[in-house]
Amino acid sequence: MQRLLPATEARWLLILLMLTCGLLITGLIMPVMTITSLVFFSDSFSVLLGVYQLWQEGHIFLFFLVGIFSIILPFAKLAILLHILMTRQAGLMSTKKLLHLMHDYGRWAMLDVMVVAVLIVTVKLGAIASVEVHAGLYMFGLAVLLIMFITHRVVRLTQPYK
Repeated sequence: MQRLLPATEARWLLILLMLTCGLLITGLIMPVMTITSLVFFSDSFSVLLGVYQLWQEGHIFLFFLVGIFSIILPFAKLAILLHILMTRQAGLMSTKKLLHLMHDYGRWAMLDVMVVAVLIVTVKLGAIASVEVHAGLYMFGLAVLLIMFITHRVVRLTQPYK
């Protein structure tokens, strides 16, 4: 039986999803940190610039790992959630499988990669450089949390009433 998501809740989640998309794009473009070494040299990095530099320096595995989990998967999740909320289709088996996969296995992917990357940089450079965190990291983190929240709400709305 085909069920539709409640229109009011779908509308609010759609608005929140658009906000999340803006936060994600901003978080990927804005600097997430500035590394200052020996007081004279300073570099600011965004997620996109960091991924590009991984490619430039030949760290292909890390390029794909961070690129997939921090850039491609978030936009794939946004696209799936947008499709579900626009059509309000809750009962399709393919929709339920995608949501289950997103909810159960993908919830930590983006956040883990970013936190691990920031920790690695901070620990490795702690003695020879200082790391200053910028708003891009907070926007990216907030976008990740909102994607997790929206996914959770859509999953709850697609489950049968008890």
